[in-house]
Amino acid sequence: MNNTNDNINAVLAKFCLDGQVSSVRPYGEGVINKTYIVETESGSRYILQKLNENAFKNIPAIMENIEGIARFLKEKKGEEMPVLEPVYTKDGSSYYKDEDGYFRVTPFAEGTICLQAPESLEDFYQCAVGFGRFISDLADYPAASLNETIPNFHNTKDRYRIFKETLAKNPAGRAASVEKEISFLLDREEEMSRLSMYMESGVLPVRVTHNDTKLNNLLLDAKTRTPKYVIDLDTVMPGLSLYDYGDCIRFGANTAAEDEPDTDKISLDLERFRVFTEGFAKACPNLTDKEYELLPLGAKTITCELACRFLTDYLDGDNYFATRYDGHNLVRARAQMKLVASMEEKWEEMNRIVSEVRGKE
Repeated sequence: MNNTNDNINAVLAKFCLDGQVSSVRPYGEGVINKTYIVETESGSRYILQKLNENAFKNIPAIMENIEGIARFLKEKKGEEMPVLEPVYTKDGSSYYKDEDGYFRVTPFAEGTICLQAPESLEDFYQCAVGFGRFISDLADYPAASLNETIPNFHNTKDRYRIFKETLAKNPAGRAASVEKEISFLLDREEEMSRLSMYMESGVLPVRVTHNDTKLNNLLLDAKTRTPKYVIDLDTVMPGLSLYDYGDCIRFGANTAAEDEPDTDKISLDLERFRVFTEGFAKACPNLTDKEYELLPLGAKTITCELACRFLTDYLDGDNYFATRYDGHNLVRARAQMKLVASMEEKWEEMNRIVSEVRGKE
């Protein structure tokens, strides 16, 4: 433990901090990077992260993206910038690398809260405002200049390709036991590939997108519970607004957890769907007509994509997603499929809600 602390202190000495370090301790509930909260004798607080090189293969490319976005938003928004600017090293870098790996530091966001799930409809509305504003603020940022930190991350067409290749190999010998789930996905392949093709052909605009829009990647002001900072920018890449919108719907408008084994508990909550759509539309007024039209398909596609990824991992022997018990990935896949089925049952209502919201904007 002392060796660990000594190394952390040596790492922190490379960064331009306000005062001498007085304490370092683990912080947060993140499962990808190792995160610590750092306090200095001056009273300043910081977040130190040791970045996961297994999850992210090109960390300098990630940090280059974050630097560029932070500089752009600082110039555009000033003190109201919706991201946290990196703390630079004494050599002027946004990260430090030693034999143990890559490290970065950001200021601690004082006066904010991080929710794991919405506690009210208003919380979900503010989530929509936060992520919609992020897309809107970066609408004039050159998306093509960003590094693709996880290639084909939300390329649903490519996710299906990997699924079918895994199915053909059947490495864990599980395919025969999940024929119903396999058919569910294959029956929807053409529809679920549509957004990827629209992106490739230019029908939909390529934007700067977050690509992991869970509520816990948004910090709210502790007093007003309004959006303060979008965090965890490791997955920021060129993408579709529909994926950021859809992932929030998948996560926040589901009546159950994404790994709920009792699928009877799973459905799309239309009230939450409406609230989120209203907030997203208000915060992101430059959506095109085609983007509005396809918002429901964005929600359905990202949900089906995740079902595809979970079932692929199950067929492959559970090598990608961390699991807590045998069959966990299959439970996850079935839960996402049930949510897709619920969307299909409520499809006309989803489209009507989007049309109503569009009419008000």
